[in-house]
Amino acid sequence: MSVARFFDEMSYGPAPEADAEARQWLARHDGEFGHFINGAFVAAASGKTFDSFEPATGTLLAKVALGGSEDVNAAVAAARKAQAPWAKLPGHARARHLYALARMIQRHARLIAVVEALDNGKPIRETRDIDIPLAARHFYHHAGWAQLQETEFADHVPVGVVGQVIPWNFPFLMLAWKVAPALALGNTVILKPAEFTPLTALLFAELAGAAGLPPGVLNVVTGEGETGALIVEHEDIDKIAFTGSTEVGRLIREKTAGSGKSLTLELGGKSPFIVFDDADIDAAVEGVVDAIWFNQGQVCCAGSRLLVQEGVAPLFHERLKRRMAMLRVGLPLDKAIDMAAIIAPVQLQRIETLVAKGVSEGASMHQPRIELPKGGSFYPPTLLTDVQPTSVVATEEIFGPVVVSMTFRTPEEAIQLANHSRYGLAASVWSETIGLALHVAAKLAAGVVWVNATNLFDASSGFGGKRESGFGREGGKEGCYEYLKPKAWLGRKLRLEPVQPALKPVAGDFGLPALDRTAKLFIGGKQARPDGNYSRPILSPKGKPVGEVGEGNRKDIRNAVVAARAASAWSSATAHNRAQILYYIAENLSSRVAEFADRIVAMTGASAANAKAEVEASIARLFSYGAWADKYEGTVHQPPLRGVALAMPEPQGVVGVICPPEAPLLGFISLVAPLIAVGNRVIAVPSEPHPLAATDFYSVLETSDVPAGVVNIVTGSAVELAKTLAAHNDVDALWACGSSELSTLVEKLSTGNLKRTFVDYGKAIDWMDRSAAEGPAFLRRAVDVKNIWIPYGE
Repeated sequence: MSVARFFDEMSYGPAPEADAEARQWLARHDGEFGHFINGAFVAAASGKTFDSFEPATGTLLAKVALGGSEDVNAAVAAARKAQAPWAKLPGHARARHLYALARMIQRHARLIAVVEALDNGKPIRETRDIDIPLAARHFYHHAGWAQLQETEFADHVPVGVVGQVIPWNFPFLMLAWKVAPALALGNTVILKPAEFTPLTALLFAELAGAAGLPPGVLNVVTGEGETGALIVEHEDIDKIAFTGSTEVGRLIREKTAGSGKSLTLELGGKSPFIVFDDADIDAAVEGVVDAIWFNQGQVCCAGSRLLVQEGVAPLFHERLKRRMAMLRVGLPLDKAIDMAAIIAPVQLQRIETLVAKGVSEGASMHQPRIELPKGGSFYPPTLLTDVQPTSVVATEEIFGPVVVSMTFRTPEEAIQLANHSRYGLAASVWSETIGLALHVAAKLAAGVVWVNATNLFDASSGFGGKRESGFGREGGKEGCYEYLKPKAWLGRKLRLEPVQPALKPVAGDFGLPALDRTAKLFIGGKQARPDGNYSRPILSPKGKPVGEVGEGNRKDIRNAVVAARAASAWSSATAHNRAQILYYIAENLSSRVAEFADRIVAMTGASAANAKAEVEASIARLFSYGAWADKYEGTVHQPPLRGVALAMPEPQGVVGVICPPEAPLLGFISLVAPLIAVGNRVIAVPSEPHPLAATDFYSVLETSDVPAGVVNIVTGSAVELAKTLAAHNDVDALWACGSSELSTLVEKLSTGNLKRTFVDYGKAIDWMDRSAAEGPAFLRRAVDVKNIWIPYGE
């Protein structure tokens, strides 16, 4: 055989990575691992274990402790004991610990990479060149945030004890994404790795102990789904951070509802990969390889929906099929392969079932003639064309090496197809016209967009999704806030339930009767009668009627949502324009101070001085958010590659607001103003006992150039209207202040579309205190950050 033939065929023999050191590590533990709790390995209290297998061969790797309630309790107790002293360490001390962990990962990088490849089944090239170096980068980066915490996060404190549940597709990298920021900012951790891939987490725990991490700061409890549920439901855990399926994410949202636990969810995806006719076709083909056949397609942000402009689709598919024929599937430790094993037989079966379903629905399947290793769980790279947008394979996350392809004609059609998904995690846009690429990127419902690239990650840039891909961010400064809470919110007390006075009858006389003053709803820029034609009296503290308001119902909320959706132009209006309108609202309110103060006195019984102070504070708050409107801007990240990542705050869309019973004007404005300042549209339910300040306020909105549908006001029962808003799939987020029962209700019912919630768990905010009731703490909750990656250079 000639050398020239080798260059023509590009055939390779096996080039296996040595696994002797990894096997020796397993042997040192006699192939059996306990939990890592309070700085030491301990057997499960029940004595039970489960098996961890090699996906590539199906052979047993190790037996691992099966966590139960006693094990979780022990880990939480250790973490709770360690949390206060860990948080009290100077930021520099914690920075040095994280630096030591980063250096430890680098020193043992090859061992970790090999164990990861054995346990997960992914190619050694990926674990060695991507996963482990990026994990070290996360610890280095967050060592820096620990060092800077006392200045950069001076008004925040750690959340406390954090439960973290990570998936099997990137076991070590997901550990770093979650553990590094949590520890850097003064929290302690109970980590539960996936049952399929527990070994690198246990290896990390062992190495972290050797690196001097104090006992109890990091605890690893292994087990199956039941173990994760015990962590999620534990009363002494302050935060849950979960990466996994949308179905499990919903269960976690429901289980944590009303508990007061902070929650971040990074869930599934069905990410679009958009190729325009002016794209570099060969580069885009390589992009598809990285987007869907990296890690066998077992990637939450995999570019599994290929959208190709109609004119270049035949050429693109032809070149893609030619490239697919060159992919090599082999054993994970072979350094010359492109794809390795699927995680487990059950996942392989799911992939096969979904592909068969897609073909039965009319898709054309192409699989290159690639020899698969015997034994283990392997599946070839697969392309499905002629796929309809409503097909199962186009809507469901396959989580395997399968890309489904559709065509489009215009950029607007591409955007429509891309956003035709209940997910919103990531997207890729390929075009040589940067203006077109950025135009499309801005319109995609996704937390991350890559331009002429795919699957780029860095610790400096946040990662996370929208819609049913979850909420919260990991990485960057925005990811740090997920592990902190404002100092100003510490020590809040449960608000007293408002006392509804009894209606006192008023004797009539022969004078002229008062004219009807029933306040209507405010929907789509117009006053509207409630659908049910019912009203409720509003009483003074002494039971005297001071007015009536409409009793809003489900249909009124529906109409308000439709109006808010129609006002989408507000989200794309310039920040300067939104600022001007907020100033104008304040100006118009300032001419009616006495009127609004009198209304507050009549409803609440407050003193004239206090009522006037509330109105003046409301004007100042509108001015504050007018000031913030064109100053709450994005950030340019400079990750370690030739390019930038633009972290752009985007409005969440349509947001429901349940206003607190107290401070009827200031509470309303303190919640509505930050939302509209950054481009959201609002359906607000005013203070239930004192709504007249808000219904008076819509006359201010009518004279302040506020576009119709931007602010909608529906009066009535806070609980009943909250139920409708929380369950409505066209409402993107819901803020609710009131009783603890209201908070529980809102969080539990929001699971349908996994809307982002902001509730107070019945703990009152001092609305007059600017440090507690105004500023970035509210603005951060009013936006999602989209990271748009723009590589440049050759």
